[in-house]
This record gives sequence, C-alpha cells and structure tokens, in this order.
Amino acid sequence: MAARVFLLFTLGYFLSYFYRSANAVLAKDLSQELGLGPAELGFMTSLFYLAFASVQLPLGGLLDRLGPRTVTPALLLVAALGSLVFGLAHSFPVLALGRALIGVGMAAALMGSLKAFSLWFPKNYATVSTLLVGLGATGGLLAATPLALLKEALGWRGVFLLGAGVVVLVALALYLGVRNAPPGVAWPGGKEQGGLGEVLRNGRLLRVAFLGFAFTGGFLSLQTLWAGAYAYALGLEAVQVGNLLFLYSGLAVLGFLASGYLADRLGTARVLLASALLFALGLLLLLLKALVPAYALLGLFGAFNILTLTQARELVAAHLVGRGTTLVNLFGIGGTFLLQWGLGVAVGALGYGLAFGGLLALLLLALALYLPLLQRSG
Repeated sequence: MAARVFLLFTLGYFLSYFYRSANAVLAKDLSQELGLGPAELGFMTSLFYLAFASVQLPLGGLLDRLGPRTVTPALLLVAALGSLVFGLAHSFPVLALGRALIGVGMAAALMGSLKAFSLWFPKNYATVSTLLVGLGATGGLLAATPLALLKEALGWRGVFLLGAGVVVLVALALYLGVRNAPPGVAWPGGKEQGGLGEVLRNGRLLRVAFLGFAFTGGFLSLQTLWAGAYAYALGLEAVQVGNLLFLYSGLAVLGFLASGYLADRLGTARVLLASALLFALGLLLLLLKALVPAYALLGLFGAFNILTLTQARELVAAHLVGRGTTLVNLFGIGGTFLLQWGLGVAVGALGYGLAFGGLLALLLLALALYLPLLQRSG
C-alpha cells in the first residue's frame, strides 16, 4: 500500500508539472491562432500560479481536516474541467478561465502529497519528498520534445482534451487506491493554534521568502513559458525549442534530486547561495544567446530553489513549520505569477534583453539581502 500511495501521488504531481510547463512549447500556436501578444500570453500563462497561490491557505485547512485522499482527487477534477475548457477555447477570456481552473485543480498535487507522506513515511520523509519532487518534475520533460511531437499529431487542442481524460483517471485512482494514513495510524485532526503573526515577524524567514520570489519565480516563469517563447523569437522551430526545454527540464530533475543531498552535507544556506549564483550566470548566458549552456545552468541549478522550503523549516519552531513553509511557497508561486506576467509586459515594451536583464537584477538584489543568513549559518 505504501508504494501505491507514493506512486499515485507522484503521478498527480507529474501531471501538475506537465500542465504548468506546457505553454512554453505551445506559445507560438496560442499566439498565432488566438492573436495573443506577449503581455496577454504571459498573463494567461501566469494565471496558473495566481490561482494556485490563491487557494494555498484554505487548502491547508482542508487537507488537515479531510485528508489528501479526498481533497487532492476533488481538485484534480477541477483541473480536468480546466483542461477541457482550455482545449475548447476560441477567445482569450475562455482560455484564461481554463488556465486558472487548471491552477486551482493542481494546487493540492504537491501539498497533498507532502501531507500524506508525513504519515506514510515519517522515518524517511525528507528522502521520499525529494524523490517525489524529482520524479514529478519529469512532467516538464513530457512538456518538452514529446509535447512538441504530440502537438504536431493531435494539435494543441487535442493535447488538452486528451489530458482532461487522463487527469480524471488519475483522480479516480487516487480516491480509490490510497488512504489518508497507514493501517493502525489514527488520522490527526487539524487542531493547530495561531502563529501566523510570529512567522511574519521572522526577518530571516522573510529574506528566504524574497529569495524564493526571485529564484523560484524566475526558474518557473522561464521553464513554463519564456524560455520557449524566447527560443521561438530567435527563429528556432518547434522541435528545436522542445529539445532546449527538454535539456532545461531534464537537468532540473537531476537538480531536484541532488539538492537535498548536497544541502545535508554542505549546509542549506551555502548550497542555496551557490546555486542561485549559477542560475544568475545562466541568465547572463541567455542574454548572450549562448542557449545550450544557458538552458543547462538554468535547469540544473534553478531546481535548487526547492531548498528555500528546506531552509524555511530550519528557521521556525516546530509548531510553525507548516506556516513557515507555506509562506515561502506563496512567495515562490506568487513570484512566478508576477514575473511571468511582468516579463510579458517588459518583452512587449522593451524586448527580451532588458526583460531578462531586469530578472537578473532582481535575483542579485534578493541574494544581497540573503547574505546575512549565510554568515549566521557559517
């Protein structure tokens, strides 16, 4: 049963990663067929993250009270509806509605998994959680070259209509195939008391949250849209773009899997700082149009953004871990929404060079504010 719990929840997170990443390959088709400019494309794609972030706090209460076995499949059905709406859309508002519904529906894919794993795998929770993120991130690989080929065969609409059916099947498998807790382990009710104010007064945590805003937001806004749109703007064809995104997402999987191992041995703050600097180098290479090394660095070291959640757990008391990690996660997902949209506005007004240069400057500012944590941890 434990293996089935792990596999089914990982499959749900795999679908979440696929859907968040798909628009990078489909950017050209969506722009041409529906007449979307860069700002509209960025805003529509970023709605996944706005919707995702907007339900995080109430989602936590639902997971505590009802459990992931009910909440995660129920929200996946919302994602399936969103995929159907997106695939049938013939106008920007309907397309945006579909994207937002997908974001709401996928909001419990990771948090529901982590809630379940805390009871099913208490002794090796960190290892299993890192494995979940690494394997789930292979959804980004499916949303690269394979999606480009599938889109040529089915059309982008066919991809989303087929995807809706797949999401329904996974939702049913989760509801029928897992339990909230192992046999003999009582389901704990959600009885936590306040503490949000204490978290918000934690200056060190807020520095990590701001780094998550720039680092996680930059990594995901590139992976899930602008890395693909930029390659198209440079004149590459769909399969060439898919290959670059496959490199980005493939190395991201390795980055997710390696990040926890390195942080345990070298210290979370040191590894987080070094990886963010190497991600910044990737942004610089992107500006110089050195695409292969740029996408490799952005994917491999951008994945280390997950350590912002690890460090959040280290900076708060045990009874505030949930609120601390949720706060940092909200900054990361909110940053993805704002940066993905903002990059679209900047690209339309100023071009890719200044837009990506602004993202690089934001990351360097966040790192400058983060440095005191490195000194305290050293």
